Amino acid sequence: MILRKIYRNIPARQSLISALMMLSLAACAENTPETSPSFCAEIPRIDWAAYEKQTISNEWFHVYRLSKKLYAITEPFQWQEVISYLITGEEKALLFDSGNGLGDIRAIVDKITTLPVTVLASHSHIDHVGGHWQFDTVLAPDTPFTNNRAKGKNNAFVREEASSIALCKGLPTGVTVDNHHTKPFTPTMRVEDGSQIDLGGVTLEVLAIPGHTPDSIALLDHKSGRLFTGDSYYKGPIWLYADETDLAAYRSSIARLAALVPNLNAVHGAHNVPFSNPDELVKVRDGFEAVYTGHKTSDEKTKTQARYHFKSFGFILQANHEVTQ
Repeated sequence: MILRKIYRNIPARQSLISALMMLSLAACAENTPETSPSFCAEIPRIDWAAYEKQTISNEWFHVYRLSKKLYAITEPFQWQEVISYLITGEEKALLFDSGNGLGDIRAIVDKITTLPVTVLASHSHIDHVGGHWQFDTVLAPDTPFTNNRAKGKNNAFVREEASSIALCKGLPTGVTVDNHHTKPFTPTMRVEDGSQIDLGGVTLEVLAIPGHTPDSIALLDHKSGRLFTGDSYYKGPIWLYADETDLAAYRSSIARLAALVPNLNAVHGAHNVPFSNPDELVKVRDGFEAVYTGHKTSDEKTKTQARYHFKSFGFILQANHEVTQ
């Protein structure tokens, strides 16, 4: 459990040994520069320097303006380095993902916009739906996985996310490793492949891209050429390790995203940094095809995980995944 979380955030160039060494930090009650997990030395990642950091940023959330109508809300001091995106139109706003639920994301959103806000997750993993309960209007796919995760998760399931090995600094006031949990939320409207979300001057199309999870979706803004990919693509090792992951479905979904590249200007993933060149999707498609068909062997392997390195991304799969010949 611990290893998979660390993996997401260490740069691809770091070794498995470096990740394992980080496990020794579990006994620390509070991290200092000398004892913090290694990813902390990368914070803030250099990519963020290209964007205007907003003064409403606080000790937990950093907010950046990516364009006139788009804001990235990141939680840089927690190992997921999750990024939630607030997309504003003339009449409404959409929060795509709501983070870990460790901080008060609603308070941040309300400082950015006075528009009515709808929340929608790229998928229902705990680091993307943690703040859903704070919003009255919740869009969601109608899948068993989504509906199960909407019930929330108890402390035993999520406490690692609030532990010292996951943090570069202290938790928000009132949150502890012993009381952290994800609260239930209620979907108020369902979306599916092809659904259109009209914010007034900004229209987003929902793309069903199962694989990472059964309910994974992307958002496509045809007008601006922006694609929001959730965890199906982000800059870093892509986690395809969970029991709910379907590798065959991911193969089809990443191919679908790669086919959009000629019409894209920007790709916004859900972790680490807020922008990738669209051409990366083609590289990821081709790289995963090599893994899936057995033409690339793992670069690192444990009893439970197999890791595949590429220049600007990677994949983490279960060690016993079946290779298609």
